[in-house]
This record gives sequence, C-alpha cells and structure tokens, in this order.
Amino acid sequence: MDVTLHLAQDPDADELLGRSPLAALVGMLLDQQVPMEWAFKGPRTIADRLGADDLDAHDIAALDPESFAALLSEKPAVHRYPGSMAKRVQQLCQYLVEHYDGNAELVWKGVTEGTELLRRLEELPGFGKQKAQIFLALLGKRLGVAPKGWREAAGSYGEAESFRSVADITGPESLAKVRAHKQEMKAAARAAKK
Repeated sequence: MDVTLHLAQDPDADELLGRSPLAALVGMLLDQQVPMEWAFKGPRTIADRLGADDLDAHDIAALDPESFAALLSEKPAVHRYPGSMAKRVQQLCQYLVEHYDGNAELVWKGVTEGTELLRRLEELPGFGKQKAQIFLALLGKRLGVAPKGWREAAGSYGEAESFRSVADITGPESLAKVRAHKQEMKAAARAAKK
C-alpha cells in the first residue's frame, strides 16, 4: 500500500494514510462527529506525538490507557472526544494484535470475496456496517483492493463517482461534493422528522 490519498487535505497526514494500513483504519475509526479532514489528520498527529514515523498496533495496544488518552487530548485534540476515541483506537489495535498479529493489512490481504472483506471489517471494534462499507469502498476505489463483488458489498458507497463518502475524495473539489452530499442527507433526515 503506497498511494496518494487526499482525505486529510494535509500532505504529511495524507502520505501516512496512503502508506500505512493501520493509519487508514484509525482515520476511518476517528471519522465520526468531527470534520473528515480532522479525523483523517488524526493518525499523523498520533504518530507525531508518539515520536514515530508510523503507527504500530502492538505499541498502541500496550500503552497505558490514561497516558494514551492524555496524548490524544493534548491541544489541539485529535478528536472532539479524545478520551473516548483513545479507548476505541486502543481496542482496534488490541483486536488487530490478537487476530492479525498487529498487521492491519492482513484484514484485507488475500481476501477474494467482497462479502468476506465486509464481514472482516464489520468485526473490527468501532466499525459498524456503514463504516465498514465506506472503508471497503475506500479500499476498492483508492487503494486497489478489489476482491470479487466488492462494489456490491460496499452498497451505494461502491458506486463509481457517487461522492457519498471519503472513498470518493481525490482533492478539494471532490471533498466539497462529498460534504454537499452529507449536508443534503442531514437536511433530508431533519425534514423527515418534522
């Protein structure tokens, strides 16, 4: 995995996301209740604060939870809810250590069926069906991981040029389209509640 992503809209953060499977998973995990760019910049911020060039699941899983929460809470905080997200990042890393020897890429490496990859992603702590489908679409559209039936397994997020999620972001213009789509969905949800 060594591609150029544009999710954080920050060259250093995007470079890490494009070469580190764990960073990409952590960014996806952080992508809730904060702007997308903020979430996907998180892995670079965590690595910098750990004094590392990359994230290591073994190292993060072994850290003292209070110390790790404090690290994510430093200003500027990695997330709106740094304590809660520190716990989730550690849970993800612990799961990867237990099930994939700490190698995030093994979640998808060698998987030949989209439904199997979706199942594996849904098993990750903090990944529900929607987050798993979005990450599957990101793998297929941007990272060249395209097992048979991946688009169908990713649901509407797998559609080409759909601009529904981070999987469709290639730069500032597509980011604006994704953001507009999300605002339309929120407006429709609010209207449906009235």
